[in-house]
Amino acid sequence: MFVEVIIPLALPKNYTWAVPEHMQAAVQPGIRVEVVLGKNKRYAGIIKKILAVKPEAFQPKDILNILDTEPLLYPQQLQLWEWIAQYYMCSEGEVMQAAIPSNLKLSSESILIWNEERSYDFSDLSDTEYVIAEALEMKKELRLSEVQQLIDSSNTYPVIKRLIEKGVCHVWEELKDKYKEKTETYITLSPLYHDESKLADLLNNWSKAPKQMELLLAYLHLVKTEGEVTQPQLLKKSNASAAQLKGLCDKGILISEKRAVDRIRTLPKNIQIDFTLSEVQEKALQEIRSGFSEKPVCLLHGVTASGKTEIYTKLIEEVIKEGKQVLYMLPEIALTSQIIRRLQKHFGGYIAIYHSKFNPNERVEIWNKVKSGETKVVLGARSSLFLPFKELGLVIADEEHDASYKQQEPAPRYHARDAAIYYASLFKANVLLGSATPSIESYYNSDQQKYNLVKLEERFGQVELPQISIIDIKKVPNKEKGKIALTPALISAIDTSLQQKKQVILFQNRRGYSPYLICNTCGWIPQCQHCDVTLTYHKAKNKLSCHYCGTSYPVINTCAACGSHDFTQKNFGTEKIEELVSEAFPDAKIARMDYDSIKGKNDHDALIKLFEQQRVDILVGTQMVVKGLDFEHVNLVGIVDADGILNFTDFRVNERAFQLMEQVSGRAGRKDGKGTVLIQVSNVHHPVLQFVKEHNYNHLYVFELGNRKQFDYPPFTRLIQVTFKHKEKHIAEEAANIMLLGLKANFGTESNGPAQPVVERVRNQYLWEILIKLPKDAKRINQCKREIQQQTIIIQSNKRYRSVTILPDVDPV
Repeated sequence: MFVEVIIPLALPKNYTWAVPEHMQAAVQPGIRVEVVLGKNKRYAGIIKKILAVKPEAFQPKDILNILDTEPLLYPQQLQLWEWIAQYYMCSEGEVMQAAIPSNLKLSSESILIWNEERSYDFSDLSDTEYVIAEALEMKKELRLSEVQQLIDSSNTYPVIKRLIEKGVCHVWEELKDKYKEKTETYITLSPLYHDESKLADLLNNWSKAPKQMELLLAYLHLVKTEGEVTQPQLLKKSNASAAQLKGLCDKGILISEKRAVDRIRTLPKNIQIDFTLSEVQEKALQEIRSGFSEKPVCLLHGVTASGKTEIYTKLIEEVIKEGKQVLYMLPEIALTSQIIRRLQKHFGGYIAIYHSKFNPNERVEIWNKVKSGETKVVLGARSSLFLPFKELGLVIADEEHDASYKQQEPAPRYHARDAAIYYASLFKANVLLGSATPSIESYYNSDQQKYNLVKLEERFGQVELPQISIIDIKKVPNKEKGKIALTPALISAIDTSLQQKKQVILFQNRRGYSPYLICNTCGWIPQCQHCDVTLTYHKAKNKLSCHYCGTSYPVINTCAACGSHDFTQKNFGTEKIEELVSEAFPDAKIARMDYDSIKGKNDHDALIKLFEQQRVDILVGTQMVVKGLDFEHVNLVGIVDADGILNFTDFRVNERAFQLMEQVSGRAGRKDGKGTVLIQVSNVHHPVLQFVKEHNYNHLYVFELGNRKQFDYPPFTRLIQVTFKHKEKHIAEEAANIMLLGLKANFGTESNGPAQPVVERVRNQYLWEILIKLPKDAKRINQCKREIQQQTIIIQSNKRYRSVTILPDVDPV
């Protein structure tokens, strides 16, 4: 018997291992096995399939151990992995790396073992070698991490290599299971005192240790009120110490026992729908249901605040009652915190959240609950797509237009919305895509009758859409000649809102204080040493930061080119706007929501709750404040710098600008319809501004479709972008030209480039790109993918280009 095993590495194909006879009965697809690759590198891989025929070209090694008694996932997940690997041009090992929680991927951790078989003279060891050898002689074994601490050097491998060569130690590879159950100490009463008369006798004849008596009474009170009592709970209630509790346990009155507990608090399972749909919503729900009988995918195009979430809730209720599971995807973690509170109110313990901010052990627990079918609804970001659903009935992709659904780095560079449609098809489940501003591709698919289309064209309760006003920045007098952050019209509107006890959202698509500094004498601009981008000034940290590689630099006061000390801060980010608003409105409560201010797992939720409770008057933020959040008391939204959104070099710039502006404007006047949106812009004649002003998605769609058809862009074609990275510019360019030459015979007219992107260098790597526009013909697309993979092998087999990184990206966003 032989098995094809996926291991979490970027290998061109899966390897085959032999199964020893005594393990054959336990082997099945989906379980983890321990295997050796190379000389001694151990991995926990997942069996993809069982084979009866031995590979012809080589002699497979035996698998070492079987790590599970039952599969870690179902056949549908393995099919999804295979499809993602094939479609997005990566390996199944890379998909496994992304899909499985880190604590279910066993790590091969090197351990140094002291060589007991020979006595050793330390006189010919260097100082660093001596330190490690001495520690090894005492402890007998050391982990690599401990060695690094001992000699405080990142250069430990050469030292270890020399010690091994000198026979001081050898390396042992250990596979370590990182998932640990969480345990908690529970306190119970000894069975001797379950008889009430014996307990009363004990209490009545208590003579010494009054603190222990208090502790026992606190326990009896907690048991009556809470049912079960944990040690921390009891010690807090009785204000006693662990030693006093131990005294009661030693006397045989109380018993202390460790139990495995869930890390994530679960609510009771109940379904409680306490709202009725409006006539318009009910009609849309009926259309969705009837649409699902014809096509498995439905696009719900509902204007902002039209009540899409209530429709989702009704559909989720139906699926739970059928005994099936629901995947509810959102593009950003920021959105999950507000929606989970609404859904928990309706579905209690049936629902769980899953995203990257959970710690590894919490993710394992959610994984297991989804696999067992105990969790019926999962609300999550794109990574939730990989959970092992037992019986999926419905997938909801809310804000389906959002670019955050596309994974950028590392591989697999998958689009969660598109992959979810394939995943649902494996279960014959339905997919509902929802958005106020659908992607051009999804709307085109509904136009072509591929998806069913349902429209919600009015806000819930017939509330009006906000009124949009354009402020021409060029007409505002400005002494400083820089860009104006807050025009008098916007300041006046904020003042009016605050007087009406309403809230304000200010949107700026740049974080930091000032996007760049410029020397007034010679025009020099500080740039990152590792990337070809200007450094952003962050006032709170008093640092210059690169938003591409994350490197921080001290603030520059002297020009590197001319020695001048005269710098001007150009443009503005969210931090600067927060400061300007604080100066203009000193009594207002102001908060900022961006990547710099939101770090922890619960920071989003805490800030959103404060805003909901009206404990924040003005919220300044980046795209985090745009998407899908529902605030009752916002009546003014200010888009501070619309030019920054309208002037990107991207074929999707008009679509993205419309989506951003329409979505952020949708936060205003959601309850009473008295919302106002002010857009500050210098290019007032941009066609997209007119579409936003009229809230007219259809006009944007027709306008964009004409442009896309003329220049051969999606939805009329499929794109594959191939990026070449190398620390030397000319080598990356040469590799790109070789690829282009190789593709010329079959794809010459469809290939564009090579060209350098707007940011030419990131993390000391120069970038070159080729863009291939292919007709929507699966056979031709697959042929192109094969040729790119073949050309990659040819290029990297040449010693000169071996270190060039070649990254194909299918359907880039």
